[in-house]
Order: sequence, then structure tokens, then C-alpha cells
Amino acid sequence: MTKIRWGIVSTANIGMAKVNPAMMKGEYSEVVAIASRDLPKAQAAAKQLGIAKAYGSYEELLADPDIDAIYNPLPNHLHVPVSIQALEAGKHVLCEKPIALTAHEAQQLADAAQRFPHLKLMEAFMYRHHPQWRRAKAIVASGGIGELRTINSIFSYFLTDPTNVRNQADIGGGGLMDIGCYNISLSRFIFGSEPTKVCGLVEYDPTLNVDRLASGMMQFAGGTATFTCSTQLSSYQRVHIMGTTGRIEIEIPFNAPPDRPCIMWHTSGNNTETITFPAVDQYTIQGDLFSLAILNDAAVPTPISDAVANMRVIEAIVASDKQGGWVTP
Repeated sequence: MTKIRWGIVSTANIGMAKVNPAMMKGEYSEVVAIASRDLPKAQAAAKQLGIAKAYGSYEELLADPDIDAIYNPLPNHLHVPVSIQALEAGKHVLCEKPIALTAHEAQQLADAAQRFPHLKLMEAFMYRHHPQWRRAKAIVASGGIGELRTINSIFSYFLTDPTNVRNQADIGGGGLMDIGCYNISLSRFIFGSEPTKVCGLVEYDPTLNVDRLASGMMQFAGGTATFTCSTQLSSYQRVHIMGTTGRIEIEIPFNAPPDRPCIMWHTSGNNTETITFPAVDQYTIQGDLFSLAILNDAAVPTPISDAVANMRVIEAIVASDKQGGWVTP
């Protein structure tokens, strides 16, 4: 086998617009089926993307013996139950972030995966696979900014549509779950460790009951990380990684465009280097890396334990706001 045969559970916008077309371009990925609880919707999606099979239920897709792996971009409350169903059906699973609604639920998925050691499971934090993040990690590790001391990040957009899943509290909506998870993940990724304590301030929309503005502080053994995320601010994203002798600034850290180059600035002393990365699709890279892990029976790039740890920090930020003080994840 030279390509992994993928099935997509859901016709979610992120899959249709970004992930599915990108995976179809992969060297080691092949999308062969898509499912929806509405068969005509699945058939329309399959026709739009040129996918061979369409199913009117997730269960039908999971029962297809010609599918090796599934991509799960369902709303947050369905990440864990459908991913467990997929594992039980013998499928490898790439599941969208955030992996679960709670850290406990995330651990339930991790525990379920242990029953199927021959299957691969990973949270789909696509940003980590973009060359700009690999370069940033390498610069920090090599002492290119001196001693890493602090990270600051912001991620925001404006969305008040009550019908959008991001604004539905009962299925895991809100800014922290949708985009704050990136701010937390990148800080843990660059520091290479877990925060020892966190502090958060969270503002909720009085009508939608989801968090619309959240800021957090995280204390790591070697320094700090601060962030703000919002679903009701002007659209923007940026990351600053600061050390004792230099810094890194990433222009488009999360939604890196697949059709134009990305830019990073590395300052060391008095010199600033502009690093340009050729246009790549981080979703294609993610799909191929996961597919290669299956083909080679190798470890996935990011273990499921990382997803559980990220959920613990998200929960701690929320708890800190409610308690009015520092919380240990």
C-alpha cells in the first residue's frame, strides 16, 4: 500500500473548504468516502470534491472495509464519541481540535486508544506541521534567541451568528475551545513543557453564553506565556517568542495561507533576518505525516497525551477566572 484511504465523517465547512481538498493532494493520502447524517448532503459534497463514495450515516462509513483512516471534523461534542466508534471499527483517527469538551473526556479517548495499539490517533493541530513552526522550534532549541523567557500570542475574529457551532455553548462553542487552544498549544510546544500554574480572565457573551474574550497567563519552569483570544474582535493573529538575546515574530502563525509565502522575523542582537517560507498547505502536510505513520507503523507526530494536556490547561484557565486566582492544571 502506498496511500492511506481516508473517510471523512461530516461535511463541516473546515473539511469542505480546507482540509479535504488539501488531503486529496497528498502523496500518501487518498480521500475515498464522505459521510453525513443527511445522504443528499453527503452526495452533494462528494460530487463537489470528486469523492467516490457518499454515506448517509457515520456508521455506514465506519463499516466500509476499504477505508483505513477517518478524519473527524464534527462539532466538539462529537469528537470523542465518534472517534471511539472509529477506533472500535478498526480505523485510524485524525480528530479536529480541541480533542474533547473536558480533560476527563479527552483521557477517556486516550484510554480507549490503548485498547487498539495497532491504530494511530492524533489531534489535528495542523499549525505544528508548517515549516515556519519547525523552524521556530529549531531556532529556540539552538539558542538562536538566547534563553527563552516569554511568549505572547493573539488570535481573534468576529462572529456573532448564533447558528454557528462556535457560538453554541452546549456543544463546546466559545473562543477558548476554538482558537485559545492554539495559544495554549503553541506555548507548550515552544517551551517543550507544561505550565506549572495558570491565571485567566474570561468574558462571556450574555446572549450566546459562550466566552467571547479571554486572556491568560501561564507560568513555565523557564518563563511565561501570555495570550488573548476572542470571537468578537477584529480578525488578527500574531506570535512573539522572546529570549535574552533575540526574538522571533511569526506573521501568520495559525491559518498559514496555502497559496502564498509565509514570513517570520528572527532578531539576534542588532540583526533581523526575514525568513520566507514557500507556499505550502499545512493540511496536506498533516495528512501525509499521519498517513506515513500508518504506512510505516511509526509514532504519530503528536501523541494523544499532548491533546489531553492541552485540555487540562484550557480547563485551568476557565477555573482560574471563576476562582479569581492562579490554578495548577
